[in-house]
Amino acid sequence: MRVARAQAYPTRPVRLILGTAAGSSADIAARLIGQWLSQRTGQQFIIENRPGAASNIATETVVKAPADGYTLLFSGFSNAINVTLYEKLNFDFIRDTTSVGSVASVTNIMAVHPSVPVQTVAEFIAYAKANPGTINMGSSGNGSGPHLSGELFKMMTGLNMIHVPYRGASPALTDLLGGQVQVMFASMPSAIEYIRAGRLRALAVTTAMRSHALPDIPILGDFVPGYEASSVYGVGAPKNTPPELIDTLNKEINAGLASENGKTYILTRQKGRGGTERDKEEYHQMHSGMWPTRCSPDNRHSRDAQNQTAQTQGLLAEAEFSYFWIHNEIPCKHLHRRGINQHPGTEGAHETFRE
Repeated sequence: MRVARAQAYPTRPVRLILGTAAGSSADIAARLIGQWLSQRTGQQFIIENRPGAASNIATETVVKAPADGYTLLFSGFSNAINVTLYEKLNFDFIRDTTSVGSVASVTNIMAVHPSVPVQTVAEFIAYAKANPGTINMGSSGNGSGPHLSGELFKMMTGLNMIHVPYRGASPALTDLLGGQVQVMFASMPSAIEYIRAGRLRALAVTTAMRSHALPDIPILGDFVPGYEASSVYGVGAPKNTPPELIDTLNKEINAGLASENGKTYILTRQKGRGGTERDKEEYHQMHSGMWPTRCSPDNRHSRDAQNQTAQTQGLLAEAEFSYFWIHNEIPCKHLHRRGINQHPGTEGAHETFRE
């Protein structure tokens, strides 16, 4: 019965839901995975973007869907950190999802607008220190990978830069290209073509090793010892999805990563990560064990103080949050949520959600 069900699956279109906007690095990866799966299974895998609420809307949609293999989640960085950011969620990511497998490890690039008069990270640090509070740092939203990569850089260098969160990577990159923000720790897939075209200047990659896609760009750790940051993508399904369906999906995803198109994407965009069947431990470790942690009580506001601040400033949340960024602890005070009207840039482009 199980074998027959696995052999027949899928018999109709499958939804692959993600919590980011079109054009984001996650969207690019999800569409490639969807294309591979459609070609290999003969059924359409429909990419469904449900941005907002830090990917919680997309995740809750999948968690509440029937566990029949026809609604999948393209998960990432936000799923791990939401555990520490949100006091109450309508789901538990680890408890309520089943791993299909990991897809890719994503490198961020420290990129600046060409008008910024620097060629290296060392020159940027000197320039920022000489001009405190005048450099705008764009990101795809509060708590996103680009945001926390930048916050880690600020913390480790002592720089004073203004964080400008956007509604996803695309509007943030638009303003970086236009010079409204001067620097962004952008994901490799979303920024690489602008860098190759000379419209942005890459100063460093955030990982511990150089990228195959941009081999001439140094690692940020060469200038800021101990710096390292990256995030991962994976595919998940609702809890209790039949294991034989998980096996089928895992096999096809790994085959896609091993294909010529997959290898090309990995070499030019990011690092592929296959996985063994139902490798829940690795999958959940990547998404939940790598990022969240505790922060010291000295850096916390009381819940009452947070609520009062949120009410008086009209914020979605003022809640401070904390994480281990690989091996580095970022104090909560560096990661405040702030109001939309406190940030410069394109009107209407900013929000308090994150990619």
